Parts: sequence; C-alpha cells; structure tokens
Amino acid sequence: MISFTLNGATQSVDVEPDTPLLWVIRETLGLTGTKFGCGIAQCGACTVHVDGSTRRSCVTPIGTVEGSDIVTIEGIEGPEAEAVYAAWVNVDVPQCGYCQSGQIMSAVNLLQNQPKPSDADIDGALSGNICRCATYFRIRQAVHEAASKLEG
Repeated sequence: MISFTLNGATQSVDVEPDTPLLWVIRETLGLTGTKFGCGIAQCGACTVHVDGSTRRSCVTPIGTVEGSDIVTIEGIEGPEAEAVYAAWVNVDVPQCGYCQSGQIMSAVNLLQNQPKPSDADIDGALSGNICRCATYFRIRQAVHEAASKLEG
C-alpha cells in the first residue's frame, strides 16, 4: 500500500510502485481532470502539485510520492486559484481545452510563488505546458489579470 494525501484526503492504493501517478489519479481514484498528453513529460497536460511544486504526473512513479501532499485540478483552491479561474473565464482562454488543467495548475503555482510575474516569468513558468491551439497570448493576459486581482 502506498499512502499520500490527494486534494486534502488521505488515500492508500495497492498498485505497483512504478505505476505513473497520472494513472493512479485517473484510473484508480477516478479523477479525470488531469489529462494524459504525451506520456514523456513534454506537454504538461498532466501537471499536478506535489508538496507545493508542479510535477508531471505521467512520469512520476507513485512510489516516489509516498507521504506527499498532491493536489489536482479538482482540488486546487485558495486566492490564487480563484483569481486564475476568474481570469481564465474573463479572458476566454480555452479553445479545445485539453491542456487547460495543466496550464491552470502551472499558473496557480507561479502566482503562489511570484505574485507579480513579468511576461518572462509567465513564459518561463508555463513553458512546459503546450497548447496546440496556441492560446499563449491569452494565457499570459489571464495570468497578468489574476495577478492584478490578487494585488487588490
């Protein structure tokens, strides 16, 4: 049994330690907001927070997160998450939407660590999240809008 906290609830799963965290989240625990994209940590669709940092769940063996605090798109909360959600809707960021959970997880993590990011900060923090619809300009605009809302 491998135990960890997922979205604030203690979980114990009986899977092989090398099972990717993404499959445990999606298949074992039934939370499908975290997406499978490339399977090699290149697209960011599977981004989750592990102990407060972004992590690509498709290449993270579940055995390496024993005892960790994991947050998915279904469990993200707090002022940064609320500001990002509101800005995403206001700016109308998504097109197909497939990458958006990973984009939002990275944007929230950026604002938790850098409340007033520059364009370069945003581009750097989200550079591992690929959007095949190329909504990068609107993503950057939404992150700036969320940061402004957090300032008051």
